[in-house]
Amino acid sequence: MIEFDAVSKSYPGGTTAVSDFSLEVPAHRTTVFVGSSGCGKTTLLRMVNRMVEPSAGSIRIDGQDIGSGSPVQLRRSIGYVMQNAGLLPHFTVAENIATVPRLKGTSRGKARHRALELMATVGLDSGLADRYPHQLSGGQQQRVGVARALAPEPNILLMDEPFGAVDPIVRTELQQELLRLQRELGKTIIFVTHDIDEAFLLGDQVVILSEQARKLQVGTPSQIIESPANDFVASFIGAERGQRALRLKQTPTGTVLVDPQGRTQGRLIDENDLDRA
Repeated sequence: MIEFDAVSKSYPGGTTAVSDFSLEVPAHRTTVFVGSSGCGKTTLLRMVNRMVEPSAGSIRIDGQDIGSGSPVQLRRSIGYVMQNAGLLPHFTVAENIATVPRLKGTSRGKARHRALELMATVGLDSGLADRYPHQLSGGQQQRVGVARALAPEPNILLMDEPFGAVDPIVRTELQQELLRLQRELGKTIIFVTHDIDEAFLLGDQVVILSEQARKLQVGTPSQIIESPANDFVASFIGAERGQRALRLKQTPTGTVLVDPQGRTQGRLIDENDLDRA
């Protein structure tokens, strides 16, 4: 479990990115920080691996204050995935994935074997192992980034808008891959996004933030959709504009669910579901 305890971050010149933030991040679940650009969500994420040091407060992992140890060792124990993959351009795919294990003393052969295993885990063909990042598509690069983050077998995975730079089709594929990986691996994930639909799809716990990382609402997607905490949250998730309202529509092949724009969102597999709902 990750605990934020009255954490703040201020920069020289008086800019406050995070103000008095407290939260429990449950183990083996995905917690999503969502909010507009500049609300402090990435700063919160980067404080967990001490790429940003808090100005006040503390962060604990399983009860241990992360400020008491080596930041280098901490970072090597936590997986980190960023928006543009951040791959080393002069390393091959396999070498990129093996970066942290090699830094921790794993032999070249074992590190490569582990890299090939992880390529299969994230849905990459082993034939790409000796290619360089510029020879990959954006979606493939992001999969390499996820594999690299998983290479040291971390309990915690930090993901900073990892799918924001790919096209919608690839983004959907990567979201589904992450859901599959989480079902199989059960990591403690903090995921940052500005997309509320992505937050609701991926998050077990969703944290809606405003300026200086002030919490507007914390809950499951269902809790937030069913009971927005205030008018701002209702507007942010599209509830007050009816964007989440669905209606039934009869088609020649059955009953479908349609959103306010007339787009089909799903199909009723069994119309008796209506009686059970």
